[in-house]
Amino acid sequence: MTYEEILDNARKRSTKCRVCPVCNGVACKGMVPGPGGKGDGKSFTNCLEYLHNIDIMMDPVFDNAAGQDSSIELFGQKLSMPVLGAPCGGAGMNFGCEDMTEYQLTEAQVLGAMQAGTIGFTPDAPQDEMYLNGIEMTKRAGGLAVPTIKPWKNERILHHIRLAEDAGAVAVCCDVDSAGLINLKLLGKPVDPKSADDLGELIAATKLPFIVKGLVTVRAAKIAADLGAYGIVISTHGGRIIPDAPATASVIGEIRAAVGDRVKIFVDGGIRTGGDVYKCLALGADAVLIGRPVCHAAIGGGAEGVAMYFEKIKGELHDNMLITGCNTLKDITPDKIRNRNSY
Repeated sequence: MTYEEILDNARKRSTKCRVCPVCNGVACKGMVPGPGGKGDGKSFTNCLEYLHNIDIMMDPVFDNAAGQDSSIELFGQKLSMPVLGAPCGGAGMNFGCEDMTEYQLTEAQVLGAMQAGTIGFTPDAPQDEMYLNGIEMTKRAGGLAVPTIKPWKNERILHHIRLAEDAGAVAVCCDVDSAGLINLKLLGKPVDPKSADDLGELIAATKLPFIVKGLVTVRAAKIAADLGAYGIVISTHGGRIIPDAPATASVIGEIRAAVGDRVKIFVDGGIRTGGDVYKCLALGADAVLIGRPVCHAAIGGGAEGVAMYFEKIKGELHDNMLITGCNTLKDITPDKIRNRNSY
């Protein structure tokens, strides 16, 4: 099975998502619920356009005796690459894949990531089954998954955190950007933004590394850091909340400058190649999350397809490290890239 065969199979199984050669949000704009970005889709397409306008500075004059090592330590685990699966679900609602259950989608995402030496975040939804699927998969993966919880009332979140702890999860996440997700409102399960006091209660209630997902401002990132969060995910929920959100990669630098090394910085949104991963790291991110393409790989090829996709991204990252004089991720520094609009 080749990667192209995986995509072809995903196209046959998906009635809502076209599984475009490059998942760029153009064909699916406005399809929410569905695979697209909200409104005119600009919050989705902005992310790809921003990364597209960053050039990588080739510099192959260096001693490469050590080769390329893309490994990273996160959550006390050594991962093969700084690329993780985003908490992406909705086999039927978002992708129109009626012959795949939510459990099967989560299974492929988590086990495929594990096969490739990395970790998948698992999704949450109004139906308890979605989160419980992730908990079951976390157990099956020996804890190598990050259960992600919607911003419900704190009482419910605390219950979900206990389930993650019991499953041996390496970390837990709350995607506060879901506060504006239309899917939840349509299903009669609205969620709300979280105050600093709300987040403080949640972070203090567990010994698991706690990640706050859905932040794009320095103010919010500093609050999360001050409260003791392990990490943040710079994210606009795939452009599915508002049409006019910024490109996620565009704010990495200012957030890194504000919080330093106090929290891990993850970013998602429009990351489609190993070159995109490289650019995000050079801008200041520790690691990236990828959502829709991982779902495509899961729908088209199961866990094997997901593992193949992650290996493809890792290979592309290695290629960029090789040609820019980088032996390790620490060598990927801001001087390795240049914004095309600046010259």
